[in-house]
Amino acid sequence: MVPERSVCVVTDSTADIPGHVAEELGITVVPLSLTVGGETFVDGSITMAEFFRRMNASKELPTTSQPSVGAFLEVFESGLARCKDVVCINVSNRLSGTIESAREAARTLGDRVHVLDTLNLSWGEGYQVVAAAKAAAAGESLEGVKRAFEDAHERIHMVVGLDTLENLAKGGRIGRVSAFVGGVLNMKVMFTVGEDGAFVPVARARGGKAALQASVDWLAEHVSPEKRAAFGVLHAESPDKAAWLEDAIRSRFNVAELAVIETGPVIGTHTGTGWGLTGAELD
Repeated sequence: MVPERSVCVVTDSTADIPGHVAEELGITVVPLSLTVGGETFVDGSITMAEFFRRMNASKELPTTSQPSVGAFLEVFESGLARCKDVVCINVSNRLSGTIESAREAARTLGDRVHVLDTLNLSWGEGYQVVAAAKAAAAGESLEGVKRAFEDAHERIHMVVGLDTLENLAKGGRIGRVSAFVGGVLNMKVMFTVGEDGAFVPVARARGGKAALQASVDWLAEHVSPEKRAAFGVLHAESPDKAAWLEDAIRSRFNVAELAVIETGPVIGTHTGTGWGLTGAELD
């Protein structure tokens, strides 16, 4: 079969890319899985409301599993039947072993599969995937798709806030956040993902409103309010916070694009309920 397009784009479900966006841009999403209350689900097959209901009723914290090598291999082989190259863009290697499964699968297929690390997660990852997919959909070559990814990688900034640090602490991913809080787990902590792809605390506040405002203030330090920019408002079962943040972003920044993203259960396993913001200058 002759490839119909130059590059096929693949990612994992932690990118939190809405289904209609993935379909429109031809992005193939390889799902992680999660186990909650003794049952295992494919990411995306259970709503956030149902996930949190099950999590709150369970005595044990849910667990997540990266996709198998075989799952990536199947998707890569399908992509290579349609495209000259496959670009697989994944969650940070510091936060998941997902990219190692992708790399192992790619090694069996030669040099037509290219695995890239966003060093990010959720819409911080998804923004990079979408940028690459838009380039691929426009007919760009492999080099053009990689340039689009690298440009988005350099531009994107993300800050995340959690209602509680309990899930992050139990999951062993709290690291530098714990030291920053100083053991006060009821403190609202905002963090970003650093250049090495690991969580880095950037602000703390007492009270929900102060924490939301601190998140907007942090973003304003990295994205100029005067320049046209693309934004994402993220939430995990927190639509009220998302609405407040959307209003705050629109009133403070030069908004060219704004997406409201509900994170998936795999992300929610490690974060619990919370919110996030992404911003990327376009000019």
